[in-house]
Amino acid sequence: MRILHLKSVCRCRRRNYVKSTPEVTAENILNREYHAERFGEKWLTDVTEMKYGASGKAYLSAILDLADKSIVSFVIGHSNNNALVFETFDIAHENHPDAKPLFHSDRGYQYTSKSLRKKLNKAGMTQSMSRVSRCIDNGPMEAFWGMLKSEMYYLKKFQTYEELKEAISDYIDYYNNHRYQKRLNCMTPIEYRNYLKDAA
Repeated sequence: MRILHLKSVCRCRRRNYVKSTPEVTAENILNREYHAERFGEKWLTDVTEMKYGASGKAYLSAILDLADKSIVSFVIGHSNNNALVFETFDIAHENHPDAKPLFHSDRGYQYTSKSLRKKLNKAGMTQSMSRVSRCIDNGPMEAFWGMLKSEMYYLKKFQTYEELKEAISDYIDYYNNHRYQKRLNCMTPIEYRNYLKDAA
């Protein structure tokens, strides 16, 4: 790295968890069992914040599959609200109507709402939640945020919402279809998904 004049990118310190009053809660059924044999068995979800311009904020909601580590769906918005999370879920469910995964999240207010629980029940999915202040309970999702921010977001200053949105979309397309991963037998997430289907 010294010869090539390369330097590593350090991740910013994570903010502390802000407690909210939940409408509904769920046990930590996932229990840090991050392995899955097939696509649609276990989904993780979360929302992360990114900044642009002088004071603009954008929010990225995504769902990650634990078998192939792919991003199943994602939505970018101006507000971290129920609509953002619900749309992310609706896209994933519409694209994969037969999937009935364990659906794991933290205890953010969007995930502890009765409306989301109703959507999960209707889709035949089981809800699981991290324990309070235990980010590692949703570890692979947090790892993806770190990867996205280290490899794309922290390397550039974004002036507009549209510029940031396009960069996020381009990165997730790259991650799903072109970023090879050693843990996936040196395949991309989508290649590994197809490999799992052929092996079943």
